[in-house]
Amino acid sequence: MRTLSETQFSILELAPVREDQTVQLTLQHSLKLAQQAERLGYSRLWLAEHHNMDGIASSATAVLLGYLLANTSTLKVGSGGIMLPNHAPLIVAEQFGTLATLYPNRIELGLGRAPGTDQITMRALRRGRQETEDQFPQDVLEILHYFKDAEPNQRIIATPGQGTHVPVWLLGSSL
Repeated sequence: MRTLSETQFSILELAPVREDQTVQLTLQHSLKLAQQAERLGYSRLWLAEHHNMDGIASSATAVLLGYLLANTSTLKVGSGGIMLPNHAPLIVAEQFGTLATLYPNRIELGLGRAPGTDQITMRALRRGRQETEDQFPQDVLEILHYFKDAEPNQRIIATPGQGTHVPVWLLGSSL
């Protein structure tokens, strides 16, 4: 059994926008949180993806992860999670492959299949059809394939992404 001193602690950040705060200050606060977590020895910080919520500023998850990675040195950061039906698997692999190339061994990809938003915003994200959720298991396999080493005659390659072996996590309610 592990002792408390051996336990790894992590943070899930939503980038909440307070009523008395701008989005810019909120994103700066997220960075300060990541830097403080790193100083305190936390092992990781993940950002949640939510859209069309004026109280949450983490909608462009991969972009915000890049900001945190550029301004920390050891903390692992990741998505908790990327709502895969909102995104093309190739684009997710390229975005996280780019981050993994720039910041080796520091990026993690948590995937979910919930919408992370309301139905009107789902349509704006070009999802909302049942097949996007039904496609989730195949989309996960596609992303895993893009992160592996290239195979002979492979027609689609995530560049960057291929061969980065980004750790992929499935959120519990996505199974």
